[in-house]
Amino acid sequence: MTVAPAIALVGLSLFKVSAIHASSNWIISIGTILLIILFSQYWKNLKIPIPFTRSEKRNGRLRYPIFQVFPVLLTIGLMWLVCYILTVTNVFDKTNAARTDIKEGILRDTLWFRFPYPLQWGIPTITAGAVFGMLSGVIAGTVESIGDYYACARISGAKPPPVHAINRGIMMEGIGCVLAGLWGTGNGTTSYSENIGAISVTKVGSRRVIQAAGCLMIFCALIGKIGAIFISIPEPIIGGVFCIVFATVTAVGLSNLQGVDLNSPRNIFVIGFSLFFGLTISQWMEANPTAIETGSATVDQILIILLRTAIFVGGLLGFILDNTIPGTREERGLIAWNALENSETKDSKFDNGDPSYDLPFGMNFIRRTKWFSRIPISPTYKKSILPKLKLPTILTRKSISNI
Repeated sequence: MTVAPAIALVGLSLFKVSAIHASSNWIISIGTILLIILFSQYWKNLKIPIPFTRSEKRNGRLRYPIFQVFPVLLTIGLMWLVCYILTVTNVFDKTNAARTDIKEGILRDTLWFRFPYPLQWGIPTITAGAVFGMLSGVIAGTVESIGDYYACARISGAKPPPVHAINRGIMMEGIGCVLAGLWGTGNGTTSYSENIGAISVTKVGSRRVIQAAGCLMIFCALIGKIGAIFISIPEPIIGGVFCIVFATVTAVGLSNLQGVDLNSPRNIFVIGFSLFFGLTISQWMEANPTAIETGSATVDQILIILLRTAIFVGGLLGFILDNTIPGTREERGLIAWNALENSETKDSKFDNGDPSYDLPFGMNFIRRTKWFSRIPISPTYKKSILPKLKLPTILTRKSISNI
């Protein structure tokens, strides 16, 4: 009951972002939502024949589930076309956020080619205040990323991420932040909750797709006009997509409660209070950023950023309440959770029970080399490298009965 509120709040905490974008033109946003629902839910099993192909089994053309794989892209393309038609016919006024030419200045002023390089803005300056200030953002981003990892595993049908996979993910995000600082992008690198929802909608969770998308993003970053085209997507279309993907992430978080006894008043209180108070504190802190005054600007900044992160507040409350309020292991869902992990590990020939968390290369060498089990990011990492000590028994039932 720590993971469920944290993941659910990943989606719930972004409801304001979705509302702001969608409210710029509710007609276009609702149209976007309806098309995604139609493609991803009602037409997901509909396969379209591919021209110039032939299938020996069906004595016809090959068929592809295009609506299941590309519901978001198809929706964006169709609604973008609708917005373009309504723009050129002047149905939308000049200030309407759904117009496709409202950001044409960005497309016109952007350079065709741009090659970023390290330290292009000069040598970075490092101060103690900046480091401690960013520390709060790093902690909040780490908490959110861990929730995203569990949500991604849940959607993809994989087992919960092991310790080494979480360590490796956080390490790569840290390396990304260092590179972002060297290139002067002005932002950190962390997991993106919208992508988790996109996996649920498209049913595509292959790492090959993510690798190809990463290469495509690098290519698009070098050609400025391509990036400017994506920026020009009308805001209400983005809002409609957000409403779908954030709702899906929220539902994925709540689905982690399937092994928990939801008839228990204890569990209902822990879940409800963690979700509600996590949103309450974060929204209040966002509206009152000067409410905390400890006398130290660095401490104030750390506390404000942490309390503005609903995932951190809700996850922390869920952790404290679930581990302090009396309850049986079965009531808390721990038996069902452990049974799932043990069954998957027992039925698998892999060290961690799921090859999804193995490295794409070198696994045979890593398994043969014992010292890799001491490295926290290694797929063969063991939580404890020390032998378990069997403590001597002070009193036994027999000795007690003889007293």
